[in-house]
Amino acid sequence: MNTNRLRHLFSRALRTSLATPLVLAGCGTGHTDLRGYSAIECSPQRLLAINDLSIQPAADSVELRAITSYDREGPASYETRASTGQACATATDPAACQTALEEARSHDGFFATCTLLCTKYFLATTRGDEVKTWTSLQELKALLGSVETRQDAALVAFASGYELTCGDLERGAVKRNPDGGYNIVGTKGFACGEGSDLTQHVVRVSPNGDVTEVEKHVLERGTGACAVGRRPVGLGGTAAGGCEDALGQHFAQTAHLEAASIHAFLRLREELALHGAEAALQDAALASAVDEVLHAEVTGRLARRYGATPPPPAVAAVPPRPLADVALDNAVEGCVRETYGALVAHHQALHARDAEVREAMVRIAEDETRHAGLSWDIDRWVCSRLSAPEQSALREARKRAVALLRAEVAAPLDSALVTEAGLPTPEVALALLDTLEQELWA
Repeated sequence: MNTNRLRHLFSRALRTSLATPLVLAGCGTGHTDLRGYSAIECSPQRLLAINDLSIQPAADSVELRAITSYDREGPASYETRASTGQACATATDPAACQTALEEARSHDGFFATCTLLCTKYFLATTRGDEVKTWTSLQELKALLGSVETRQDAALVAFASGYELTCGDLERGAVKRNPDGGYNIVGTKGFACGEGSDLTQHVVRVSPNGDVTEVEKHVLERGTGACAVGRRPVGLGGTAAGGCEDALGQHFAQTAHLEAASIHAFLRLREELALHGAEAALQDAALASAVDEVLHAEVTGRLARRYGATPPPPAVAAVPPRPLADVALDNAVEGCVRETYGALVAHHQALHARDAEVREAMVRIAEDETRHAGLSWDIDRWVCSRLSAPEQSALREARKRAVALLRAEVAAPLDSALVTEAGLPTPEVALALLDTLEQELWA
């Protein structure tokens, strides 16, 4: 589901139930004039397309491969994210060529990022009987020879450390220059936590592959908070004790669930990969896990400010689940609970009297909206792969989750949670649920 669609729905829900104008937060401080730019070309896996690279002499095939590991020195896994051509098409020994291609590995790569998972990329090519890997910007420029196409320029910018996002001109765009080179719009960093920024960069890629930065703007500033997350399967029940203050208990429990969500999203990413989900869904799950690291930190600070200590989550190891079980969990935890949680976070960002809570919830609301959008994207992807009885079970699970949520939000709240933390009263909460049920869960 497009995240903007959720934003508009949340806006209508809050307007209807509260008669309060809602401006969903954006944190930009500038932007590039994007007239004349077009979107970067992407593969079906929503990574850079590589079908129009100016390789001379031409290769039989080119693959863009990702190397992932849980730390810089740990064991790595390899996955092809984009490909073009016919592997080993002109080889004298196609079987030997195919074996060599399958075994093509590298410890090095370009565009290296390392958060909870470390990821870097390299190219693998076949030409006749030759199988080669290209693992650095310098090697990539040698392979291309000169920058002649939009994909050449985008790949050089990507290899230079700029992230390029599919379908968003502010975060991934290209324009041809009169001198034959290209301007590329990309980003660096992330907006999650105090002192962090997501920055937009415009770079000029010359015909010989030199990269020069010409503009830089902050798209989003981190605020020290980022989202109330989903509960992982195997989570043990732990009360947020050690404090009688309602605000302390609330934020301690929130921090506890944020920390548990790290496990939930990492597990979700692994199960999506196991069941063949597209790379974009896997990457979004991983990005959500990265968000949760800082979310747990900031909500933990709020809990301690109110005199509570967040209990660490205890998550039991369980074997990978069948696709139908993953779908049920996503329907309940994502499409219902995360979606409602995102709407509540926007309510808190508007109504919390405590300035620190209000500032935190601005970022939490935006991130949680993106996480909810991922849940609906997974739901759409998985439904076509389920049998009719499994799809019926999915709908019933969602209905039960909504009914349970209605019972939970009808419970009376401590007045401090309404005034200081900005949580909706039971009457308002039920009105919010009414809107979601009519427009999203029906």
